[in-house]
Amino acid sequence: MTSTVRTGSGEARRRTLAEIADQAGVSVSTVSKVLHDRSDVSAETRAKVQRLLGQHGYLAKHRPAATAAPPGGLIDFVINELDSPWAVELIRGAEDVLHDAGMGLVVSSTHGRTKRARQWLDSLATRSTRGAILVVPELTPEQHEELSRLGIPFALVMPIDEPAPGTPWVGATNWPGGLAATRHLIELGHRRIAIISGPERRLTSRARVDGYRSALAEADLPFDPELVRYGDFTHNLAHQHALELLALPDRPTAIFAGSDHQALGTYRAAAELGLRIPADVSVVGFDDLPFADWVTPRLTTVRTPLADMTALAARMVLRLLSGEQPETTRVEVATELVVRESSGRRPPH
Repeated sequence: MTSTVRTGSGEARRRTLAEIADQAGVSVSTVSKVLHDRSDVSAETRAKVQRLLGQHGYLAKHRPAATAAPPGGLIDFVINELDSPWAVELIRGAEDVLHDAGMGLVVSSTHGRTKRARQWLDSLATRSTRGAILVVPELTPEQHEELSRLGIPFALVMPIDEPAPGTPWVGATNWPGGLAATRHLIELGHRRIAIISGPERRLTSRARVDGYRSALAEADLPFDPELVRYGDFTHNLAHQHALELLALPDRPTAIFAGSDHQALGTYRAAAELGLRIPADVSVVGFDDLPFADWVTPRLTTVRTPLADMTALAARMVLRLLSGEQPETTRVEVATELVVRESSGRRPPH
């Protein structure tokens, strides 16, 4: 599956669509609905708009051939990064549902850049996208307004903050996951437990840290800010954080990593310092990506059903396309602690 971000002058396209709307005596969103083959447009209006689109070269130059897309059309899947097993799991969940519905999936990567996100949004006006699944940290009010104006239903997955009421979104039970991971380490006798989480601004990161803090409070253990690090859910920064934590005079005997990739960074740091897992330091991850069962020692982690999350988001979008509202606009998928070999009893001092 390839990454698709189409470039070009979005402003020029929007201006042309506005001109077509003005000539047809309809709104820009109606023009967009015709362009995207939405059904909620009268036959008379559709014929008028299609004629004008053809005159401006839209149908000939920008629309894919009728045989290029599945009968149900295309759904955009937008994600920050593509180069990880995490992204593959997310894409797989959406693709399974949409394939069964006879629809195609177009995958775009923004690489966390505002400009790339803007380019993707601009390109929606030039292809037959019928909906969108957005695995991006946040959707700005401007982007939300543009999607609404274009008449494109969408669902968010794991947003940075809780979206505005009525916005369809899917998340995970991150607080219970953080609680379960830390409780597990406490039950093994650990008292100095560190945490390496994701970006401090992200809802998922904060929730996992809050679960960690709640487990400490529940066990009457002190919260030590020195043992808390925020990263970016990748192994590189986690590696550096783990080196610093494990070099402390009173080093932690366990580290709860906010992602499996951060757990890998912790594994490398421990190896470089000559520490054994779990004999010298226990490690717990988060996500349960496929490699968690193949690393040595096998990784104890909190399972997040990533494919299930995007499958739910896809079903939300399909319901919106059929003219129905989702049963609920907010879904949190349950996490589950999976105990393997990287967590063990606290080492004696």
